[in-house]
Amino acid sequence: MDWPLLIPLAAITLGPLSWVANTWIRARHGYPVENIMSKHGGVSEARRFELLIGENTKLNGQVSRLEERIAVLERIATDPAERTAREIEALRGR
Repeated sequence: MDWPLLIPLAAITLGPLSWVANTWIRARHGYPVENIMSKHGGVSEARRFELLIGENTKLNGQVSRLEERIAVLERIATDPAERTAREIEALRGR
């Protein structure tokens, strides 16, 4: 066998062999075996879509709350100290 031919042959062979070994080790130790067709753990596309919509709604709520907090902090940072002190005292008087 010619030595330069052995290098591409080894490169082509080692990838699938390592995949087989990895799959065998995962199956032997009880880890989930991933299939190329089911990368998402067997979750249907409709369910994934519902989960993404729920996560999107939650994140939109968080963003709006953070925007409100940033607006308050910006108002505190840019307002004159005298008006801020008056508002704090007014809140204490309640």
